[in-house]
Amino acid sequence: MNHVSATLTSLKTTLVEFAVRYGFQILGASVIVFVGFKTAGYLTRMLDTWLEKKTTIDVALRSLIVRLLRFAVVGATIVIAAEKIGVPVASLIAGLGVAGVGIGLAMQGVLSNLIAGMTIFFLKPFKVGEYIDVLKEHGEVVDITLFSTTLRHTDQSLIVIPNRQISGEILHNYGTKRQLDIEIGIAYASDIGKAIDVATETVLADPRVLKEPAPLIGVRKVGDSALTVSVRPWVPVPEYEQTLLSLYRAIFEAYREHGVDVPHPQREIRVIHAETGAARAVLGAPVVKVN
Repeated sequence: MNHVSATLTSLKTTLVEFAVRYGFQILGASVIVFVGFKTAGYLTRMLDTWLEKKTTIDVALRSLIVRLLRFAVVGATIVIAAEKIGVPVASLIAGLGVAGVGIGLAMQGVLSNLIAGMTIFFLKPFKVGEYIDVLKEHGEVVDITLFSTTLRHTDQSLIVIPNRQISGEILHNYGTKRQLDIEIGIAYASDIGKAIDVATETVLADPRVLKEPAPLIGVRKVGDSALTVSVRPWVPVPEYEQTLLSLYRAIFEAYREHGVDVPHPQREIRVIHAETGAARAVLGAPVVKVN
């Protein structure tokens, strides 16, 4: 018991001495960290609001500037707080500089993403809100960071692509609008002009369809049992899927209402008797139509 009591007394004395010696330093460092983090949050919010209202830079670059400011303020806060409690910051930075060579070799992939991210930020091959196709992946750009780019597919799933994979690749940028590709077959006996007019009227009645550029509507190809009317309007990227589904139904119903025939697929089968062969084929064999 005396041994335990002596140990506790020694520990208490050590703690008291530590508190007397370093208490004010730790308290001061804590206050510095608290104030620094609060200041970082306040400054980044102010800068983000100012950049949004006063400048025309895109969302991704604005986010990068705000993050760099926060990183700088938080970094300065940590350095000041470390000096307050007696950490030899200069020696620590020198040691990190030496270790940086090894760290750089070990993180080549991360550094490649960083460099590629900076390239994307300044060359701006695409922006947040645009629809792109790259590396056989496609979707709306929802976020660009220094290390990766995030796309949202039409099924609402997210695709995260490392920036080094994007840099130097062939990239198809659709911008903020996409062109629908709708094909509907009409009978050969149908009035082609009427079919095109009905499709045009139906498409322009949809408020999601852009007036500029104007929709492209006409006969695209001649099929086995129908003429194919191609309807290709432009819509904003977020409206692509819903507009595609709506217009297919609207055009089909409009054709039915205005008497434009949308035929079933048809095939003609000629039956030739084996014993008469070519002679029957020349004279005209029975024709069986299968709908």
